[in-house]
Amino acid sequence: MKRLEDSAQGPQTRTPQTTRRQFLSLLGAATTVAAIAPAGFADGRDWDDDDRDHDHGGGGPSKAVARYVYVGTYTAPNVAPGGIVPSTALGIYVFKMDPRDGGLDFVQVVDTPNPSFLALDPTKTFLYSTNELGPGQIPAGNGRFSAWAINPANGTLTFLNEVSSDGTYPAHLSVHPSGKYLLGSNYGTGNFPIYRILADGKIGTKTDDFPDEGNGTGPNPARQEGPHAHMILTDPSKGHVFGVDLGADKVMAWTLNLGTGTLSPNTVPYAGVASGSGCRHMAFHPSQNVAYVINELVSSIDAFAFDPTRGAFIWLQTISTLPPRFTGTSTTAEIRVHPSGKWVYGTNRGHNTVAIFAVDEQTGKLSVVGWESTRGAIPRGMNIDPSGTFLYAGNQNSDSIAVFRVNHANGKLALSELVHTPVPVDIEFGPKV
Repeated sequence: MKRLEDSAQGPQTRTPQTTRRQFLSLLGAATTVAAIAPAGFADGRDWDDDDRDHDHGGGGPSKAVARYVYVGTYTAPNVAPGGIVPSTALGIYVFKMDPRDGGLDFVQVVDTPNPSFLALDPTKTFLYSTNELGPGQIPAGNGRFSAWAINPANGTLTFLNEVSSDGTYPAHLSVHPSGKYLLGSNYGTGNFPIYRILADGKIGTKTDDFPDEGNGTGPNPARQEGPHAHMILTDPSKGHVFGVDLGADKVMAWTLNLGTGTLSPNTVPYAGVASGSGCRHMAFHPSQNVAYVINELVSSIDAFAFDPTRGAFIWLQTISTLPPRFTGTSTTAEIRVHPSGKWVYGTNRGHNTVAIFAVDEQTGKLSVVGWESTRGAIPRGMNIDPSGTFLYAGNQNSDSIAVFRVNHANGKLALSELVHTPVPVDIEFGPKV
């Protein structure tokens, strides 16, 4: 099955026009290896709000639909964090998802430096990217956030504008569910800037900028010498915004004024994790008032009961993402909750696995299901398609995306495809084809 198409170089984008062999050479012999999983894993449900007209009867074939998929990268000639060789990636890669096996057909690559994390607006009309830049990166200078228009006819991206992130190494961004604001985080300088989004999708003026204070010289002085803003997101009730700070070992809690775009601390202004944990990312359960925070430095997940009225957390559990007998070096990266709410998944960089957990439907606590190899090295980014059928894990250091079919009986993963593409970091799902 053809996956990555051919491309011709242009000033900003590359689209399929030349021979397959020429394109594979451009990407460093990018290919796709099929490893088709047994049929019957998916239960026919599709949790995407856009697909509610589908028949969701159990036991049927997968209801995954063809979508455009966007992959963020660290670009040449930079070396990705934790990388061992200079990147060959060019920017944001656009693919079309095959709903039969989750495979990816190449559509386009747009040139932009270090678009390590991506976010779409609620209508999937616009895409926003970080440009994770700072000292030692090429090009030099502060970080940036970029806006792109999505062509609904073919999924391709057109550049709209960019703004300074007013900090260094912006590691994450998200769009508020209202579609009015872009929420950003600068890992290097530890601040969370907020921007207005204009009617045409462009990034407008900055409306606020929350500078975190960290915890001085943290318990891990190599990584916690100051604040490190690693993620910013909104809870499912849309009432509160949260900033995850690895350097401070805490999750900041705010309310966003939709009129002014300013943040105000909640009555309980933050939730702490154990000293030295290095909280990195978090995810909310889709139906229970539970939040899960993945801790990079100690390879663990904290489960919290969540009060959506006050925007406050109460600790429930801490569970390791690694097997009990593991003795090597590993750090976590991404955490995702399955759209059904039945399972939580986290990536281990070093152990090179996706850790799989079952969610207790009464308490929200986690229990280990197992670990699945990502068939590559340093799985940084990971995401689940909106139907809940396929999980995608990006192997940063081996230039591949492992596509797994999710077993809807137990949450386990079976390899379906291995897509070779340079330095994949974040994977986001766009509009339907």
